[in-house]
Amino acid sequence: MDIKQYMNQVGQQARTASRVVAAADSGVKNSALLAMATAIAAHQSNIIQANEKDLDAGRASGLDEALLDRLALTPARIDAMVEGLHQVAGLADPVGAISDLNYRPSGIQVGRMRVPLGVVGIIYESRPNVTIEAASLCLKSGNAAILRGGSEAIHSNQALAACIKEGLQAAGLPDSAVQVLETTDRAAVGELITMPEYVDVVVPRGGKGLIERISRDASVTVIKHLDGICHVYLDDAADSDKALAISVNAKSHRYGTCNTMETLLVAESRAEDLLPGIAQSLQNKGVELRGCPRTRQIVSALEASDEDWATEYLAPVLSIRVVSGVDEAMDHIARYSSGHTESIVTENYTVGRRFLREVDSSSVMINASTRFADGFEYGLGAEIGISTDKIHARGPVGLEGLTSQKYIVLGDGHIRQ
Repeated sequence: MDIKQYMNQVGQQARTASRVVAAADSGVKNSALLAMATAIAAHQSNIIQANEKDLDAGRASGLDEALLDRLALTPARIDAMVEGLHQVAGLADPVGAISDLNYRPSGIQVGRMRVPLGVVGIIYESRPNVTIEAASLCLKSGNAAILRGGSEAIHSNQALAACIKEGLQAAGLPDSAVQVLETTDRAAVGELITMPEYVDVVVPRGGKGLIERISRDASVTVIKHLDGICHVYLDDAADSDKALAISVNAKSHRYGTCNTMETLLVAESRAEDLLPGIAQSLQNKGVELRGCPRTRQIVSALEASDEDWATEYLAPVLSIRVVSGVDEAMDHIARYSSGHTESIVTENYTVGRRFLREVDSSSVMINASTRFADGFEYGLGAEIGISTDKIHARGPVGLEGLTSQKYIVLGDGHIRQ
């Protein structure tokens, strides 16, 4: 296969299809999504057989158990994909929504209309259910999609691609509205991220290495986040019960997610009061603690290094630092945060509002676990990923994040004087 020629063809087809999808009404897009759901349910056995090929190949190549688990498609996970398609079909369609319409002194009306981005390229690893999530969100938001899954999931993704194609055809939309790449050649990624004439934005979903490479080499706009170094700060005015519950949940609810707390900051005035109970609860769950000198005077912990403050563990490991107060906490966050999610636990309204205003991350919280930083929990229905960029989309990227706005002007023969 000539990769450059193949990708050029895929890009051309996606660009052509994007105009059709952008013009499609909500009913047509929802029909396609529901038809995809029906196809997946009907072809469940074929999907599982294809997935078994990927799992067998993964075991033979030495994939670890965590990656094999992410790769596996069980009947329950397939049911979840079907349910997800129904949920996206039920979400409000952002395309065409008009906002801020008002009259100007000249007599014209000026407003903004939400429109699709065009062609969205999505690059991801391991989890084949991302194929359906990405396809559904791109289609509902009026975009054409080019999907490049990991080589370890090629059979699973192609089986799902057949269901996507069936759904598009049933709704009268072009097959090329969602294209799942048929090659595992890494050169295809290099082509995808350097085709601005065909691709409007790229969303990488995977490890830090993948995202760094795409961010470095892409000539197409990238929506991304590299790390999830999330902080919880326990303020002088923190409620003890809330501090314990939020700290334990933010760290131990799930270890391998980007919205998991990696560093706990504690005000010096509350450290002896709060840390023993939190440390005991986390150690009972098998979490390894690494602390600053003051932390280690209060609880049993390994010595934390500068590298620890800048590390996304994605594991049952937590770094803890005692700080003088909110100013030092925010200074620490400004230095080490990846801009993902930070939370303060406090009953002081003024301090809480200051934390919200001054901490520069995509999600900032008061008295809530960082684990809530998620498109579903934010009411977006689903998300394509998290963005820590500051332009266009920031935070969980749902349907609205896959659109932009253009200005519209309504006149009645008006001319500028």
